[in-house]
Amino acid sequence: MPASDRSLELVTAAAAAAADKLATDVVALDVSDQLFITDAFLLASAPNERQVRAIAEAVEEKLLPLGSKPVRREGEREGRWILLDFIDVVVHVQHVEEREYYALERLWKDCPLLDLPQPATSDQQA
Repeated sequence: MPASDRSLELVTAAAAAAADKLATDVVALDVSDQLFITDAFLLASAPNERQVRAIAEAVEEKLLPLGSKPVRREGEREGRWILLDFIDVVVHVQHVEEREYYALERLWKDCPLLDLPQPATSDQQA
């Protein structure tokens, strides 16, 4: 069963929040056929701990008005990999080095990618 409409709404909003904070390599995976505990993973990277934290905070702020609060939050102290569990969606904000090392995309390579809207660039705004 593919990710629910609610999961798609949350993952899209989370991706937009991450992009607003200049996250790189933002990818959403539909893990609903592999996991029974969540529908989607959102992966995002940042070059430093401060930006990892800022992205995670922005995601939380963006999903709160949608009625979604994380039930679990991990990794905030170190700021290298913050996991936000919104039940329907799990957001992984990782330092670039952790993203390369743990390679979650490879681990979940059998899961389809979810389409995410492309953020506006300065070329598109002109």
